[in-house]
Order: sequence, then C-alpha cells, then structure tokens
Amino acid sequence: FTLWNSRCSITLLRQHAMLFTSVTSTSSNGLSYTKFSSTNYQQQQNFVTMRQAAGDKGSAKRNSQSRNAHRSSVDSTHSDTNVNSPPFNHPHCDRQAMYQQPVRKVKTLRGNYDYDLVVIGGGSGGLSCAKEAVAHGARVACLDYVKPTPIGTKWGVGGTCVNVGCIPKKLMHQASLLGEAVHEAAAYGWNVDDKIKPDWNKLVSSVQNHIKSVNWVTRVDLRDKKVEYINGLGSFVDPHTLSAKLKTGERTITAQTFVIAVGGRPRYPNIPGAVEYGITSDDLFSLEREPGKTLVVGAGYIGLECAGFLKGLGYEPTVMVRSIVLRGFDQQMANLVASSMEERGIPFLRKTVPLSVEKQSDGRLLVKYENVETGEVDSDVYDTVLWAIGRKGLVDDLNLDNAGVMTHKDKIQVDSEETTNVPHIYAVGDIIHGKPELTPVAVLAGRLLARRLYAGATLRMDYADVATTVFTPLEYACVGLSEEDAVKEHGADEIEVFHGYYKPTEFFIPQKSVRYCYVKAVAQRSGDQLVYGLHYLGPVAGEVIQGFAAALKSGLTIPTLMNTVGIHPTTAEEFTRLSITKRSGLDPTPASCCS
Repeated sequence: FTLWNSRCSITLLRQHAMLFTSVTSTSSNGLSYTKFSSTNYQQQQNFVTMRQAAGDKGSAKRNSQSRNAHRSSVDSTHSDTNVNSPPFNHPHCDRQAMYQQPVRKVKTLRGNYDYDLVVIGGGSGGLSCAKEAVAHGARVACLDYVKPTPIGTKWGVGGTCVNVGCIPKKLMHQASLLGEAVHEAAAYGWNVDDKIKPDWNKLVSSVQNHIKSVNWVTRVDLRDKKVEYINGLGSFVDPHTLSAKLKTGERTITAQTFVIAVGGRPRYPNIPGAVEYGITSDDLFSLEREPGKTLVVGAGYIGLECAGFLKGLGYEPTVMVRSIVLRGFDQQMANLVASSMEERGIPFLRKTVPLSVEKQSDGRLLVKYENVETGEVDSDVYDTVLWAIGRKGLVDDLNLDNAGVMTHKDKIQVDSEETTNVPHIYAVGDIIHGKPELTPVAVLAGRLLARRLYAGATLRMDYADVATTVFTPLEYACVGLSEEDAVKEHGADEIEVFHGYYKPTEFFIPQKSVRYCYVKAVAQRSGDQLVYGLHYLGPVAGEVIQGFAAALKSGLTIPTLMNTVGIHPTTAEEFTRLSITKRSGLDPTPASCCS
C-alpha cells in the first residue's frame, strides 16, 4: 500500500508539473506533444546561432568523420494502429531545426501495463536507459539474451562492448603494447630476458575473468537499482506486448513504452566453409587455442585492431582488403595507418576477396581467394580465419511487423528523439540506422531518452562531431569532418588543412619509427577559421583527442589553437604547433623539437 501510494503521488506531481512547465500541448495517438521553454533548449538555440554567426554555414550538416554520411535524412510518418496522425518532421541534417521540434512527453498510465518501460537488449545503450528511467520513478524491465556463435561462444549481460568488443579489445591491445615496451626497455637500460614471450591461454583467462567480474557487477547494479533483469529472447506480439522465451518456458510482458537496444553481430560471407571454419571477434577473445597464422578478412577498424594486437603478441596476421582501408574515415589518415602496419610486418592482400575455406587433414585451413581487378586466383594455408566484414543489426527475432515498426534493411529508422514510426517504441545504439555505432553514443542517447520520457527533460542526442579511436599499433583518433567530407561540404577553395609530422620523445632512445606520426586540422579558410576536423596518428591517440573533441564542439578556431600553450614534451601539443598548410607546399617535417 505504501509503495502504491508513493507511486501515485509521484505520478500526480509529474502531471501537475507538466501543466505548469508546458507552453503548448497537443495530443495525438495517445501521446502528449509538449513544447518546453527550458534553459537547455535556449542554450542549444544560442549555441547554434553563435556557430552560424561565426561563419560555419555547414555546421548544421556536419558529419562526424567516424561515421561517414551517418546524418542522412529519414523520411518517416508516425502512425499508430487504426489511427491516422499528422507527419512529424525530423530533419536530421539541420541541427537548429531539430531543436525547434517539440519534445514528446509520455503520459504515464501506471497500472494498465506490467511495466512503464521495457528495454530489449542488455548492452550499453539499453542498460543506461533502463537505469536512468528507474531513477526517475519508472517501473522497468530489461530483456537480454545472447545466441551462441556457430562455434558455441556465448557471454553474460553487458552487451558487445563489455564482452566481445571495446573492453577485451583494449586489454589485448594493451598486452601487445606491453610486449613492445618490454623489448624497448633494454634500450633504456633494463636487463631484459630475450626469451620473454606471451602466454595466450593465460592472457585469455585474465581477460575473461575481468569480463565475468563486470557481468556480475552489472547484475548486482540492476538489482540494486530495481531494474528487473529477464534473461530471455523477446519478440513482439502486438505494439504493447512482448513474448519472452526463457529457459523455463515463455512469459508474456506488457509495457506502455519500449526501447529497442539489441545492437548487432558480425557478418559471415556467403562462401563455402565460412561459417563452419571461420571465427569472428565474438570468438577471438575467448579462443581456447593460439590463433597462430591468421587471415583477417576485412579492413575496417575491427579487422585492423585485431591484426595489430595479434602481431604484437607474436602471431602472423594477414589483412585481406576488398576495396579501401577504414571506409568512412579520412583516407589520407587511413592509408597512413595501413602503411604503419605494413612497416611492422603485417602484409595486406589488396583488392582481394575470399572464395572458399577448406579444412585440411592436419586441421589447418586452406583459403582460396581472388584478385577482383586481375581475376587471378590464389590460395594459402592458415591456422585461423577471422571474419571482420561488417555487422548485422539483430532485427530478425523481434517480430517488428507485429508492432508495426518499420526497418531499413537490418536497422531501425528513428527521428531526432530516437522514436520509431510507432510513437511509443524507441531505439538506441547500434540498431538504429545512420548513426555512429559507438558505445558512448549509445550510453548517452539512452540516458537522454530516459530523461525526456520520465524527467521532463528536453535535451536531445547530438550525433555530430563524435570522437573515436582506432586502436591499431600506432593509434589513430579523430573528431569532426574528414578532409574529403569538408571539401565536399564546403568546397576545396573554402578549406585550409594545417598539418605536420612529429617525433614523440619516447621514441628516440629505442629508435622507433616516427615516419607515420602525423597530425592535421581541417579548418575554414577565411573568417574565424573554425575547425571542422582534427586527426591524430600516434601513441595514446584516444587520450589526446578526447579533450580536443570538447573544444571542437565548443567552436574551436585555428587562432585559438595556435594561441594555446602546449604541455612539453607531449604529443598532444603538436596540435598547438600547427602552422604549415597543405596549400603552401612547405615541408611539414619538423627540424627540431624544442624551438
């Protein structure tokens, strides 16, 4: 009775608060469309006006270079079952217009459904949304289920990032860097045994133990925050009902609102032997045997990162490239990344596609492949074949047709508030079409969505200028536009590219190659010289670019960058020393480090 009374009181307070804070409100499809006159909204409007006044005519269309063309327009009309509603305009490419749209506020109908909110997917975006919604008084359940890979790999709650993505990848990358550091230590005066080598089984065990500890902490956190965790595969029965397949049977769940956050899984090529004998990143971090000589098929960031740490751990990776390296990233930087990997002894099979995989009598894998330009067919034998050819959104098991949710191929289209074409069903994270597939993006989008639904907030997710890092042996990080996108958006005559090579101090004594250590800033040529994009290739790239990302989103200009005093000796200070432009034709190689 006390709990019911408390929830009833909170509901009444919120409904009264809506009456006092709303400016205009119209109802459609059972949802209240409320326009708020809030401080956050005004700050967003002021910032957009400031950016335009500074001469950034293209900032409203700006694409983050980490997801080339991700801010494509989506034409969708919201409609509910048997109800015709007016179309809701959601101009993805116009940031100012986006913030002028009214924010939907859900009318809570407690008691009519089992839950106020059901989140489908226990990854980063879904968990952040669920926990934030509970913090604002909602009754929340979170469904999570992992289908085993073809070789039987499965994992616990937490999604791709925790289990088979960012976390194990960074740990193995760190193990690789430590291997390099051990050998470099000799040059710094350390007595190092030449017989030092990695133990794959011990590394995998350590990584998996950490992951399991995170799984446990996540379950405890959900319990403490009163989020009901349901280990089941959910599919829609109707727009407000889910059927969850559990180990003990099936369970029917109803909710007022749903958030789809199921993410994606790696693709397999449609060739003989691909599924039977190949693995993906879902399997690599728990592989019970040494990978040995490995063919990495795919030259996106996942493929290059895996090839990089495998080489650092003493194995023999080869990268197969169908077309270009790091599609969607700045291509000058992408080619520098590939060249730096080739310098380290990682071969690239360019313009090549696999034809088949056959298992030999000795257990090794015979891979036949073809050069797409010459038509020449060749083959080689490997211990492991790793597919890194892209990811597929997990929409097939959801029975979205039963809920009326429209999809685009294997992704879900949403508007500027992460709303699907069904007004009470939302989507966040890698499952949505045309947005950066990055963990921090999903986390923030999920959190902001929950605040809009249950806390009266108005702030929307801004998908522009999202920083990212590729954890190759020589790391690459960027934020903002690539050089190609800046030229396409503003014109070559309106772009100035400041660039320079540099020499990390820590590379001197072990005499490591500095050939590919490079930074550049893509900026407006005239006016305030607003910075459109920053690109960095070198050590600890993610740590370097994170701070600059905040500066770029705040309106960083070239004069401000040049008038900033750098911290010496660091690699991050190289951005403050940029003075040579590509247009000048001058040599961007430094002559000295301290003058």
